[in-house]
Amino acid sequence: MAQPPPAGVYVPVPTFFVSKKTTNYDPVAAPLDLETQAAHSVYLAKSGIRGLVILGSTGEAVHLSNKERFLVISVARKALEQAGFKDYPIIAGTASQNIEEVLEQLQSAKEAGSQWGLCLVPGYFAGASTQEGIISWFTAVADKSPLPVMVYHYPGVSNNVKVLPSTYTALAAHPNIVGCKLSHGDISIHAQIACNPAISHSSFATFTGLGQQLLPVISIGCAGTIDGTAGFFPKSVVHLYNLSIKTSGVTKEEVRERQLLQYKLSCVEMLVERFGIVGIKEAVSRVLGMGDRDGTRLPLQGGIPGGDAEWKNWEEVVGALEAVEKVQVLHGL
Repeated sequence: MAQPPPAGVYVPVPTFFVSKKTTNYDPVAAPLDLETQAAHSVYLAKSGIRGLVILGSTGEAVHLSNKERFLVISVARKALEQAGFKDYPIIAGTASQNIEEVLEQLQSAKEAGSQWGLCLVPGYFAGASTQEGIISWFTAVADKSPLPVMVYHYPGVSNNVKVLPSTYTALAAHPNIVGCKLSHGDISIHAQIACNPAISHSSFATFTGLGQQLLPVISIGCAGTIDGTAGFFPKSVVHLYNLSIKTSGVTKEEVRERQLLQYKLSCVEMLVERFGIVGIKEAVSRVLGMGDRDGTRLPLQGGIPGGDAEWKNWEEVVGALEAVEKVQVLHGL
C-alpha cells in the first residue's frame, strides 16, 4: 500500500512570473520566473518546511500549460537536490476534470520529480454530482495513477461541491489514495475524517489547508497543514506545529505561547483570505524580497488593491509574526 506524505507543514508555493517591468513581459501570458521559483523552494526547505505543494490553487495551475507545469516541478526538484535536499517531498496538484488529462498530468509530475498527486475534486457539475460519482471519479484516477493520490477539497474553486465524511471513508480504503487536503473552515468535517476509527490513519493523512486551524486540527489527529502564510513566514508556522504536536510535559508557558502564536498567525491569514494568491505574492515580495508583486497571469492582476496604502493597514499584524520569525532565525530554529 502506498504511503502518505510525512506529517508536518507544507507550503502551496506560488508560481512566479516575470514582472511587467521586464523587457520580455507578455500581457497575454507572463513568462515563468524560474530563478525565483528555484530560490523560493530552497529557502522554504532550509526553513524547516516539510514539503512543497506545487501547482495547486496558489500555484495558479489553471493558468499553465502542461509543458510549463513539468518545467516548474522539474526546476524546483533540481534546485532542491543541488542544495542537498535529496528526495524532498513534492506534491503536484491537478485541476483538470477530465480523468485522462489528470492521469497525463500525474505521469508528467512523476517524471518531473513529484512523489504524490493532489487532485482537485471535480465541481463543474456540482449540482448534479453525487457522492457515488465522486468516489467513482477518484477511484478511476487512483486505479491508474503512477503516483499516490490525495483528495483536494476546496469548495471555493470547485463550485461549492460537497464531499461527505463517508466519502472519505470509502476513498481511504483505496490502496493508492493516501490523504486529503481540506481547504474549508468546517472543523467538524476534519474531526470526522481524522478521528474516524474506520480509517487507517497511518496510510491516509488529513491535512488542513488553513493555517488558522493548525493548533485545533492537530488536537484531533490531523497530520499538519498545507498553508499559504508558511510561504513567507515558514519558521513561525513550523514552530507552531512543533508546539502543537507536543503532548507530554507541556508547561503553562508553552500552552500560552502556542495560543498566542496561533492568534498571530490567524491574524495574518486574514490577509491571505482577503486577497488570495495576489496577497500571498505581495507578502512573499515584501517580506522575503522574492518575486514581483505584479507577477501574475490574467485574469489575476498583481499587487493588492490600494498598494502601499493597503499594505500599511496590515503592517501591525504582519509585524507581529515577523518578530516571531526573527526570533526563530536568531535561535537557529
